[in-house]
Amino acid sequence: MLDAQMVTPLFINNAGPWGLLLIAIVVLVLFGRGKIAGLMGEVGKGITAFKKGVKDGSEELEDRSNAAEDETDGVTSARDVTPSRDRDNA
Repeated sequence: MLDAQMVTPLFINNAGPWGLLLIAIVVLVLFGRGKIAGLMGEVGKGITAFKKGVKDGSEELEDRSNAAEDETDGVTSARDVTPSRDRDNA
């Protein structure tokens, strides 16, 4: 069986602050400051869109539950979940 040390390259285990700085410099040289800034901007937009979607989804659920409570005047009733093909037999 494979364990984590066999899959992980050896230099990652020993990467200290200087190694991480060197990796960052190489990435900056290869891709350029503009491309990295654009990529980070896209990541930020994605995070913002995700947060907005979660907020909208939770607001929709709250609206549905409030509408259901308004219809029943605060009284919670049991909902029939019997499949339609079995309702005649019950």
